[in-house]
Amino acid sequence: MVPKKLFFTKGVGKHKERLTSFELALRDAGIAAQNLVRVSSIFPPQARLIPRKEGLKYLSPGEVVFAVVAENSTREPHRLVASSIGVAIPADREMYGYLSEHHSFGETEDQAGDYAEELAAEMLATTLNVEFDPDKSWDEKKEIYRISNKIVRTANVTQSAVGDKNGRWTTTLAAAILILE
Repeated sequence: MVPKKLFFTKGVGKHKERLTSFELALRDAGIAAQNLVRVSSIFPPQARLIPRKEGLKYLSPGEVVFAVVAENSTREPHRLVASSIGVAIPADREMYGYLSEHHSFGETEDQAGDYAEELAAEMLATTLNVEFDPDKSWDEKKEIYRISNKIVRTANVTQSAVGDKNGRWTTTLAAAILILE
């Protein structure tokens, strides 16, 4: 049961009920008709990252689907919330990579996405014995990873939203959907 493909998706939902706002975020992400099983954060060896549109074609209603999920909710008007999944893929495709989940308040989409991406890259770097200084900026660390030739790609998918002005629940969701095929 090693997934061969993954895709990123994201969504946002707003409703007076928290659960319904989550359901609406799942619908916005295109994954409301599946039974999601949350898993930890390993990008499988030899797996391919595919576009959302292609990935959704592999899913069937009612199917049990493994996913790395980040979600966040607020009912505080005007509060900024974000959910992000970061990925770090090793150059050696026989090796596994990392996915990270990040949920935050008050961060922009770019800030939350960069942080999730950095988390995944740092987890991978530690398994590859790539030296990095945690006090360096993300841009400086990216350069170190690039020079090492051990981390080939980092990316993120992030959904942010501003809390509903009338106090309805606002839920953000980002997910990596694993396709077993």
